[in-house]
Amino acid sequence: MKDRYVFPALFEYEGNDINVSFPDLPGCLTFGNNEAEAMFNAKEALEGYLYVLESDNDEIPEPSKIKDIERLDNEVVVLVDVWMPLVRDQESNKAVKKTLTIPKWLNDVAEQNNVNFSHLLQAALKKHLGVNR
Repeated sequence: MKDRYVFPALFEYEGNDINVSFPDLPGCLTFGNNEAEAMFNAKEALEGYLYVLESDNDEIPEPSKIKDIERLDNEVVVLVDVWMPLVRDQESNKAVKKTLTIPKWLNDVAEQNNVNFSHLLQAALKKHLGVNR
């Protein structure tokens, strides 16, 4: 795993819209209504695509050289740069919804005492697992 990846993207201009694809990453597609939005979405799409590849222990291909990418008249090559430590950190700290079951009487007492269930469960899990994060 690398910390930084730079992949070429094809920005295809179609009327007022811009379709974005990554020649080296099949299925990594997005779009934008203007260049700024297309670039933002391209970065986000690349981050997510690479994160999934890393998580699945799949091989990440080497990016093509700009000069080797074939393009149409309405397409331009744009380099998209991502910093994966930030992406990995965001994903590992992402909230995950859990469903659990407790007796109604315990729920009633907890609600009467304004218990924050998420906070309490996190604190109890950290204590139980010896995690200081």
